[in-house]
Amino acid sequence: MKNLKNIDFLLFDLGNVIINIDYSFTINELKNRLPKDKHGLTETFYPAKFHKDYEKGLIDTSEFRSEVRNHFEVDWSDLEIDFLWNSLLKDIPSERINLIQNLSGRFQLGVLSNTNELHIQALDQILERDFQIPSLNPLFDHVFYSHDLKLAKPDPAIYEKVVELIGVSPEKILFFDDLKENLLGAEQVGYQTYHIDHPKALIHFFEDVQ
Repeated sequence: MKNLKNIDFLLFDLGNVIINIDYSFTINELKNRLPKDKHGLTETFYPAKFHKDYEKGLIDTSEFRSEVRNHFEVDWSDLEIDFLWNSLLKDIPSERINLIQNLSGRFQLGVLSNTNELHIQALDQILERDFQIPSLNPLFDHVFYSHDLKLAKPDPAIYEKVVELIGVSPEKILFFDDLKENLLGAEQVGYQTYHIDHPKALIHFFEDVQ
């Protein structure tokens, strides 16, 4: 039986922790729209500097779309770019929403995600469609997005910023993420962490929590 009496704040990543995501789906969608000689460009799409800049709010959505067009040497419309970009966002299992709702009141709850304006707009639409919830704000006490903070995981500065904003000692924060490098960044600041390594990991973790 896990005892979380020394934990005051539960902090959750979004991708593959709250919402299922599939990068390979987007890559395949891109390849379906590109000539074969440009398929190699998909390999450098997610690691590209403009993607990281967008994630940190250093460029806006209009600039991001222009960078996508330049990267792939295409003249795609805004709507097509937005569709492709958001296509990695899949479903939010209802059991995860139920879990968050059940944890509310017992702990302070927060989200910390490397994300961007377009993904959050699409996420809000999924929440509204499937759960009649307009955004993450009714579910969590604090919602932190990288593009708002102008910082991104695993930079320790983003975890330090969260500590400053919520006023909770880092050792009293338990952080859930699917990427080990993000957990290591949090541990450098003093967070307790838990690796989400399969779709049921979050649900299973709380099955035996007092």
